[in-house]
Amino acid sequence: MGAPEFAVPALMRLADSEHDVVAVYTKMDKPAGRGRGVSESPVRREAEGRGLAVRQLESFKNADDVADLAGLKPDVIVVASFGIIFPQSVLDVPVYGCLNLHPSLLPRYRGPTPIPAAILNGDDVTGTSVMIIEKKIDSGPILAQREVSIKPSDTTGSLADRLAHVSADLLLEILPGWFARSITPRPQKDEDATYTKMIHKGDGELNWRLPALELWRRVRAYNPWPTGYTSWRGKGIRILEAMPRGGCLDVPGRVIDLGGGEVGVQTGNGILSLARVQLEGRKEIGIAEFVRGQRGFVGSILPG
Repeated sequence: MGAPEFAVPALMRLADSEHDVVAVYTKMDKPAGRGRGVSESPVRREAEGRGLAVRQLESFKNADDVADLAGLKPDVIVVASFGIIFPQSVLDVPVYGCLNLHPSLLPRYRGPTPIPAAILNGDDVTGTSVMIIEKKIDSGPILAQREVSIKPSDTTGSLADRLAHVSADLLLEILPGWFARSITPRPQKDEDATYTKMIHKGDGELNWRLPALELWRRVRAYNPWPTGYTSWRGKGIRILEAMPRGGCLDVPGRVIDLGGGEVGVQTGNGILSLARVQLEGRKEIGIAEFVRGQRGFVGSILPG
């Protein structure tokens, strides 16, 4: 059970293994916008490409959906970024429980956005957990965990891709032991738990009064969505790649020429050196090319 790209490696590994994937559950298709019809989830595309049975739903509130699931008689349900709350009637269906692949070292970063949270907090290490789903979100006993280093170049997108593959590998490693009852689940310590919140479009707006280090983390954490962004001459500018550096105090938001083709923005503490940007309605380009095409950008003061 899953929907986004994060869930695809686990599906692929299970489908290529000796295990029998009796069904794949994913979210309902969503409108793609601008008359392009609907958008299928990555999990649906992968499952149908492999000829697997696919079921789409938004909840298990309908008793018929629960009965249909029970009729499949699954030994285990594997969940990866599904985003649907399971009633007890669903948790009781599989013999070996519902196992969730959660991309953090639980109990740290429970909730919907553990990957951006790790980057925002400046962590050097994160990881993934295989846990048993219980009614309280992300609080179930842990079967296994694996650490993953966070690189300075990592965005949420790149880190999620790496964690997805590590999670899939870890799942396939522990399933035989779990079926043999040779793994003892480890309860989480609720007192050590931290929680993440949903990310909204407005979270990506950059406040230049913040330190350059924090803004750099936001640029990485909010890539690919909603991206760190600002505006200039009434048009939005997405900041897709940047680096923090020291610098003299000036007006926060002032765009300055750092020499050698490098351009930065003064912040509340230090300078955020811009590398790749995207002007509204245009393609993503390097900052040097952007500046050549946008006279007056250097020296201007960006809002926020």
